[in-house]
Amino acid sequence: MTTTDFAAMTGLELMRWVQTERPTDIPSIGRLLGMRFDEVDHGRIVISLDTRPDFANPLGTVHGGIAATLLDSAMGCAVHTTLPAGAGYTTLELKVNYIRAASTDGVTLTAEGTVIHAGRRTATAEGKVLDGQGRLMAHATTTCMIL
Repeated sequence: MTTTDFAAMTGLELMRWVQTERPTDIPSIGRLLGMRFDEVDHGRIVISLDTRPDFANPLGTVHGGIAATLLDSAMGCAVHTTLPAGAGYTTLELKVNYIRAASTDGVTLTAEGTVIHAGRRTATAEGKVLDGQGRLMAHATTTCMIL
């Protein structure tokens, strides 16, 4: 297990650490789904994953919860990049619009989360998920409470 002091890192430092170190010894939804942190900037995160058969819904396409989780992660982590050391956040509201289905055969889904407003008590962000051909799969907004 890592001995890194996460509480001493700003949100941006922590997200860049995750991007660089790609920790596999820390249980997380990112590890479970195979998320990759492709870009980490102040107020903006790009995360991707490759679909697989385990992501299937009863119709045989990627379950909407995968897109929702990808969006929640990208937007929440984008908010996290704006926070000082020791601060945290939690999702208060998540609104997802689904545009098209994705197949479960290794399609790369890429989510971009961008902060719209970062206040002292709340933050808002928007996000979108694109498939490997750049087609919009889903888009969302979130409100996060700053802790």
